[in-house]
Amino acid sequence: MTIKITRRHILGAAGATLFTPAILRAETGETEAFTRHNISSFVAQDWRDHFDTLGKGAIVADTNSRALHYWSGDGQDYRIYPTSVPKTDELTKRGYTSIVRKKEGPDWTPTPSQLERFPDWKYVPPGPDNPLGTHAMYLSWPAYIIHGTHDTRKIGRRSSDGCIGLFNANIAELFEITPVGTQVRLI
Repeated sequence: MTIKITRRHILGAAGATLFTPAILRAETGETEAFTRHNISSFVAQDWRDHFDTLGKGAIVADTNSRALHYWSGDGQDYRIYPTSVPKTDELTKRGYTSIVRKKEGPDWTPTPSQLERFPDWKYVPPGPDNPLGTHAMYLSWPAYIIHGTHDTRKIGRRSSDGCIGLFNANIAELFEITPVGTQVRLI
């Protein structure tokens, strides 16, 4: 008996090989690691789970789902943005803070701890090489910022040194609607 192997057989076997890990993961219930990296798996939050009042507005930056949730002060506007988050838990500060300053066209200076780890890092003026992108909203915690990025590959990943990063178009939108004094919670 002769078995004839065609290109269709080879492509079918290759496709089955690619999908087998996903199928096995679904059958064993091991989907958390898979969906955690999928930005389409954002779940809406309720500001009441985080704040007593909306005040001037509220932001929750969720480092697990890599999403930033925004509510306007009147509660009529709720938005979700994909983010980059700190590379490690040691770089992640969690808790309550607020927006204390906003800057369009920010410049960037490495912090002392960054210079210890990366002595070749230097000051970067505003522009396409700036790691803060086009807009920055500074938190009451020193050196922690919600900002844009020119490197769109970072969004949806653990890629920052502690800050929360957004696509430049998203930070520009958020910058316009977020007043100084907006309360922020990083979880």
